[in-house]
Amino acid sequence: MTTTRQQQTKKLTVGQALIEFLANQWTVDGDIRERTIPGVFGIFGHGNVAGVGQALKQYHETDPGLMPYHQARNEQAMVHQSVGYARMHRRRATYASTASVGPGAANLLTGAALATANRLPALLLPSDTFATRVSDPVLQQMEHPHDTSLQVSDAFRPLSRFFDRVERPEQLFSIALAAMRVLTDPAETGAVTIALPEDVQAEEIDVPVEFLQPREWHIRRPLPEKGPLARAVEAIENAKRPFIVAGGGVLYSGAEDELRQFAEATGIPVGTSQAGGGALLWDHAQNLGGVGATGTLASNDLAAEADVVIGIGTRYSDFTTASRTAFQDPDVKFVNINVQSFDAYKHGSQLPIVADARETLSALLDALADFHVDEAYAQRIASEKAKWDDLVDESFLPSHLALPGQSEIIGAVQAASDPTDVVVQAAGSLPGDLHKLWRVRDALGYHVEYAFSTMGYEIAGGLGVKRGAPERDVIVMVGDGSYLMLHTELVTAVAEGIKIIVVLIQNQGYASIGHLSETVGSERFGTLYRKFDEAHQDFQGSEILPVDLAANARSYGIDVIEIDPSAEVDAIDALSAAMATAKASTTSTLIHINSDPLIYAPDGAGWWDVPVAQVSAIESTRKAREQYVVEQAKQRPLLG
Repeated sequence: MTTTRQQQTKKLTVGQALIEFLANQWTVDGDIRERTIPGVFGIFGHGNVAGVGQALKQYHETDPGLMPYHQARNEQAMVHQSVGYARMHRRRATYASTASVGPGAANLLTGAALATANRLPALLLPSDTFATRVSDPVLQQMEHPHDTSLQVSDAFRPLSRFFDRVERPEQLFSIALAAMRVLTDPAETGAVTIALPEDVQAEEIDVPVEFLQPREWHIRRPLPEKGPLARAVEAIENAKRPFIVAGGGVLYSGAEDELRQFAEATGIPVGTSQAGGGALLWDHAQNLGGVGATGTLASNDLAAEADVVIGIGTRYSDFTTASRTAFQDPDVKFVNINVQSFDAYKHGSQLPIVADARETLSALLDALADFHVDEAYAQRIASEKAKWDDLVDESFLPSHLALPGQSEIIGAVQAASDPTDVVVQAAGSLPGDLHKLWRVRDALGYHVEYAFSTMGYEIAGGLGVKRGAPERDVIVMVGDGSYLMLHTELVTAVAEGIKIIVVLIQNQGYASIGHLSETVGSERFGTLYRKFDEAHQDFQGSEILPVDLAANARSYGIDVIEIDPSAEVDAIDALSAAMATAKASTTSTLIHINSDPLIYAPDGAGWWDVPVAQVSAIESTRKAREQYVVEQAKQRPLLG
């Protein structure tokens, strides 16, 4: 360490300086203070092995616990774990992920897009080729004759909320601080990427000790402005059929208690987006369940008639708006509450409130103290909720068929779970069925990644959830299609002794896009797992693949329980028993069960805009086009 007249400095490499800096960053949210970056996931190769990798090793020896390191089996999965952890910590903390040059860095791209789409923080540290270019072209370097500066890391620019490259050691200070600002800003957060050339990572730099001192990043909770708040209050007071869409912003703000109080005081019904699952518990009188394309009939029926829609922390995706068919009142108005102005102004709303969800709900509760929906509307809410709850109860009843439907499986898993257990899902038909059927009993008990709906997210995301809430049981529900995308993270669960429960539902194909294929008249083409049919030159035959996914999982070293569809024991009874065994275990368990993909959950009357060919030689496609035109006619610009 040297001393100058201006400041003390410490000689470190750029990699060492970055790791020590990250270890001293703290997020403060009211009375909660926690480490912003509690650890680093990494796969080391040429690019980061001598930089960030060496730094992690050095601190592991000289200052154990300063920055914990965790292995992963796939770079994409590292980011998925970070996102799962971040949601459980309401965006206050996330992990960093370091990867090597070229393919290692490229494998992070899907994770970056997922984090940004979900508005969840993840810090990415992809390695880059030599800044000096002394060895050009190096192994795994991209070469573009028109721009030799372009590298794999540049692909992160459109996927990140923040991107910069440390081309000189001195740039680290300003880049690291700017990255932390975005990472901890509720309105800006997402994937934050710092590209690190491999030579720069290992270069020496005089680091100001001040840069390495503990630093706090306070979460902003902006208050609603008087004007926008007053206009919103007036619109709600004049509403006859108001309706709330609760999104993930309710949970990230910690506003579930305020939402409950507001719903109880006003009687306004609540529909939840996928990210908003848990914002209001399932049995609350005002909770009508999911809204939109995968929503409940109760929620969608009242949403269609709403004259004022109060969006709280939602980005209004096409699934939430049922591709702009959910809200049919011609004069509907939108009160959009969001910390991000981009989302608050969506659908042309003239009633945006750019503010924190919790602070705004508190203000609305005070301002609307004398407001309550009329008795007729209140009775309608109760009636619709009761009818839907009865439908869900019915769908959970065992059919005692050899292959149960997905609804029965969800019902059995739900019955075996505890209120604080977390269900994790992302892709396929399960997100839609869970949105309709899963009865969320805890604010953080529902984790469905549905902004990017990434196949393969489930197991890695479930590990991140468990890291973020080790006291809870984490139930990963995954179809065979998504399982095959990224099952190798089961090795991580074994290596670190992380307990998750994986319910693997095998339906011999892609159930979700298989059903979607039928709706557009393509008759499940290319969605079945079958042996190639030489005669017809397709995969549409009847010979099922002899793939043993239970054996695959068992090979990784976790406990596996197989439910044999040919056994005398009823499959749902066997699933219930398996869940009890898995819950009692201290290690990870995978439960394998076969299902019938043609048994569907109750219809919620939601629509999703997937274009159908305007002309076709196939009769099924022509019929699908006719139905598509009927549904498309219901779309409206939703200018409120």
